[in-house]
Amino acid sequence: MPTQLSLRLDTSPEQQARLLALQAAFARLCNALAPVVRATRCWNRVALHHMTYKSLREQFPEIGSQMVCNAIYSVCRTSRLVYQHPKSPFNVARMGERPLPLLRFADNCPVYFDRHTLSLKAGQVSMYTLDGRMRFQLALRPEDEQAFHEQKLREIVLSRRAGGGFELTFWFAEAEAGRAAAVPGADAADEIPEYLMVEDTA
Repeated sequence: MPTQLSLRLDTSPEQQARLLALQAAFARLCNALAPVVRATRCWNRVALHHMTYKSLREQFPEIGSQMVCNAIYSVCRTSRLVYQHPKSPFNVARMGERPLPLLRFADNCPVYFDRHTLSLKAGQVSMYTLDGRMRFQLALRPEDEQAFHEQKLREIVLSRRAGGGFELTFWFAEAEAGRAAAVPGADAADEIPEYLMVEDTA
């Protein structure tokens, strides 16, 4: 039974353009959050949500409310990797009183989804985009179908593939223990993903 399932999306040029636009918008949300995290040293998801949700909704009215929540989740997750991982050169314990570095998310950063922004039924995915829902048919094996019925789904991530195109990765509960500090795009828990720039301006 899989704990991680990655499926390539067969997109038309129009669908590709819509996913690129969504990814760029998600990066803008993350980059609006990053200075707040740096200034407050807060990457607790609930606390950051209370601090920023209303202003983000006002600043980005074209982006759905749940996608704002998913961006907050993404920034908190990435901040834990950069600011808390024992091997990170930017660990808060090493930084002391120095200002924290600023995180900058590139336009190819992964987009996080949840049950409000993506649904799967009979092998068909319905996912949120900036201009309405988009649907894809996924080629699921019987064991993949079984995983969706029997395992708890923890994360859904849309990523841009190295050779172009997009893929969806589904993470199930059994994978959580082994990837608590992992972030998409990093080969190891202590590596900075390629879509993230850490600006240490001190």
